[in-house]
Amino acid sequence: MTLDAKLEELRRGTLAAFAAAISVEELEEARVEALGRKGTLASISKDFGKLSPEERARVGKLLNSVKQDLETEYESKKLRFEQTDLAERLAKEWIDVTLPAPGVRPGSLHPITQLQGEIEDLFTSLGFAVLYGPEVETEEHNFDALNIPATHPARDMQDTFWLSDGQLLRTHTSPVQVRGMRTLRPPLRMIAPGRVFRNEEVDASHEHTFYQLEGMMVDRDVSVANLTYFMKTLLSSIFKREVTVRLRPGYFPFVEPGFELDIRCLICNGEGCAVCKHSGWVELLPCGLVHPNVLRMSSIDPEEWGGFAFGLGLTRLAMMRYGIDDIRQLQGGDLRFLTQF
Repeated sequence: MTLDAKLEELRRGTLAAFAAAISVEELEEARVEALGRKGTLASISKDFGKLSPEERARVGKLLNSVKQDLETEYESKKLRFEQTDLAERLAKEWIDVTLPAPGVRPGSLHPITQLQGEIEDLFTSLGFAVLYGPEVETEEHNFDALNIPATHPARDMQDTFWLSDGQLLRTHTSPVQVRGMRTLRPPLRMIAPGRVFRNEEVDASHEHTFYQLEGMMVDRDVSVANLTYFMKTLLSSIFKREVTVRLRPGYFPFVEPGFELDIRCLICNGEGCAVCKHSGWVELLPCGLVHPNVLRMSSIDPEEWGGFAFGLGLTRLAMMRYGIDDIRQLQGGDLRFLTQF
C-alpha cells in the first residue's frame, strides 16, 4: 500500500474513531493512537526516506493536511465534550436566586462552653461564686502570691509566655483565686473558669492555648474529706455515670498536702491510647489543701482559716466526655466538627 493510501486510510479511520468516542477518555485514546509520538502518523513518517524528492514534497503536503484535519476534529470534539460536561454541572448546581432565603441557620455553643456552663450551674447550686479575671497577668498574681517565687522550678515547668512589659499570659486561672481571696475575704467559695496559655508542644493531648476551671473553698475546719466530696459530686454530674478515679500524692506549690486525681481514660477504657499516653489514666484534676503561705500572702490567717483548691482542664474534660481523641479538633474551629455538639 502506498503512503498516499496509508494516509487517507488513517484520516478516515481516525475521523470515524473520533465520531464514535463517547467520552473524553475514548477521544484521547484515539488521538494518541493516530497522532501520538509512537502513533500511526509517526510510523508512516519513517518511510519518507524511501521517496524521491518530488514524491516527498507531495506526500509531505498530504501528511500535513491529514494531521491538520485530525487535530482540528479532535479539538472540536473535545470542546463539545467540555461544553456538555459544563452544562450538566451547571444544571446540577443551579439554584433559584429569586426564592426567599431559608433564614438563619440555628447555631450551637462550643462543647467547652456547654461544659463550662454546666459546671458553673452545679457549683453555684453548691454556694460557689463564679469569678473571672484578666488573661494578661502580673508576675505577683500568677506566681508569687501562689507560693511560686522567682527561683522555684515550677516556673520552668509552666514554660510561660512573657510580654515585653514584664507581664505574662496567665498559665492557670489561679490568679483569679488570689484576687478573690483578697476581695471577698473568708469564708468563701469560688470557681474561676477561663482561657490559659503555656508554651506547649502541640500533640493529641496538649495545646498552647486551652481552658481551665479552678475552684477554692476557704472556711474553718476544711479537710480532705470536704475536697473528696465536692470532686466526686463534680465528676458524677459531668459524666452522668460512675467513673473510676484514683487519688495519689502530687506536689503543687500552692497546696499542702497535694493530690493528683486521675480518671480512667474514657477513650480507651483504660487499655491505653494517645490521649492517656498509653497508661490507661488521664491526669484530670490536681487538688489539695491550700498552702498556709498562700493564705498569708492574701492576708488570711492560716491558724484560723483553712481551705481546699482544685483545678481541672475543661478541654481535656470535654475530650473525655465526648470521646474526642485529639485536642486539636476542639481548638481548630472546624464547624463541620463542632456542629455535632
